[in-house]
Amino acid sequence: MEVRVLSADDVEKLLPMRECIEVMRDALAALARGKALVPLRMVMRMPDASGFLGLMPGHIDADGGRDGALGLKAVSVFPGNARRGIDTHQGAVLLFEADTGRLSALMDGAMITAIRTAAVSGVATDRLARMDAAELAILGSGVQARSHLEAITTVRPIRRVRVWSRNPGHATDLVKEVAARYTISIEAVPTAEAAVRGADVVATVTASPEPVLQRGWLKDGAHINAVGSSIPATREIDTATMAAVRLFVDRRESAVNEAGDILIPMREGAFTADHIQAELGDVIIGKDPGRRTDTELTLFKSLGLAVEDVASAAFILKQARQTGVGQMVTM
Repeated sequence: MEVRVLSADDVEKLLPMRECIEVMRDALAALARGKALVPLRMVMRMPDASGFLGLMPGHIDADGGRDGALGLKAVSVFPGNARRGIDTHQGAVLLFEADTGRLSALMDGAMITAIRTAAVSGVATDRLARMDAAELAILGSGVQARSHLEAITTVRPIRRVRVWSRNPGHATDLVKEVAARYTISIEAVPTAEAAVRGADVVATVTASPEPVLQRGWLKDGAHINAVGSSIPATREIDTATMAAVRLFVDRRESAVNEAGDILIPMREGAFTADHIQAELGDVIIGKDPGRRTDTELTLFKSLGLAVEDVASAAFILKQARQTGVGQMVTM
């Protein structure tokens, strides 16, 4: 049995953001139509609470919009990595033949996660943000800050970007790094409030365990992509904001079991699970209208789903076979 092994560089080359946004749109639509299987991820937490290892299997039917796919992502999340200059998310994606179960590819999971997570926010922004959204606030300065900048500017005519980080130097470094690639205004600002006020789209992509976004900073009609928190005990968004928004998720079952941004306000009595309006896939296939007015606040709570990793991996493998990218290993 031969297995194609693809590095982070290979993944980045074969999964451009614009194409990944389309792949994610199709994958979430397949999930909404019942053409994908996504069990809850299994999580093993480290005894010292320094991080966790998650196992995320998924399957997409062959008639789910693209070719069928079967796979598994093993991902570790260690927030302390940020202080070491290492990506907080590490892992690998295994892709199997959907009809035989044989392993067909092994690829870098951190790069897939970096691209597809932002691509899903790109889909959410395209479906939920105002069409004339022009100002973007990014709270955070890591890998996802960079990929969200690319994804959101792909789907909206962004003219101005403000970046805030708990480490001001990191925000400055990000701006210097990306300035040459964009013709729009991108600046580092000293506070989260300075970044958010006036923004049409907000992306929270921090490792903060406590809220970094407050309701009073948001303009009418803003859209928020809440991405950084992925466990029940942490959140980036304050309760007042969560209660005020029209709330969308990638998957209800995951959200009410894993999303601290939702679970903590629920425990406080701010709202119930019915506050979730719809899954993003339902908006894509027209079951839910998404944004209804130019003034309402919308929020997409992103946790990340195995179907997104599997769809990305299937697309990458197809491109790799066509271009000869990757190393073949006999197992």
